[in-house]
Amino acid sequence: MAVETDHGIGEAVAARIERRWATLSIVIVGILVGMATFIGIHQATMPQGRVETADPRTLHLSGEFIESNLGSAVEADGSVTVRAIGQQYSFTPQCVVVPSETPINLRATSADVVHGLLIEGTNINTMLVPGYVSVLPIRFKAVGEHVMPCQEFCGIGHQGMWGKVQVVDKTAFLNMTAAKRRLTCVD
Repeated sequence: MAVETDHGIGEAVAARIERRWATLSIVIVGILVGMATFIGIHQATMPQGRVETADPRTLHLSGEFIESNLGSAVEADGSVTVRAIGQQYSFTPQCVVVPSETPINLRATSADVVHGLLIEGTNINTMLVPGYVSVLPIRFKAVGEHVMPCQEFCGIGHQGMWGKVQVVDKTAFLNMTAAKRRLTCVD
């Protein structure tokens, strides 16, 4: 009889432990869902509200993405706009100069196939789709260099498709723009 009582107590203890673990698991999942929701809303990681298009056949000939309009430029409000094109197997411009502690608007597209634009060490990661303009707001806090690989397989030369973002002091950037309207770190 004592064995049956111990067995009944053991089942009750096991059931209580299982309920605690189930409750803990549900709480952990709830916290993770809450964190993902908060980050998604707080960081504004939602699709663009406005879709812009660009004809990939005429990117280099006319419009916003002609070669003389690529790179970094200071806008009237003090912000900086960076325009770039991804194409097999390079970014144009290959190296972009931007100021620290300044609002930057990155505008990029693809001339041929889907490319990925990733700026390592940041949360910038987007796809460049032919016919569409990707627009991303950026703000770099510190001076330094960031590599910019293509992270979408775009063909046999994909592994060699790298660019660079050079973040410089805001004053140095403004001094550079006094000499040239559009900046890249490749002349």
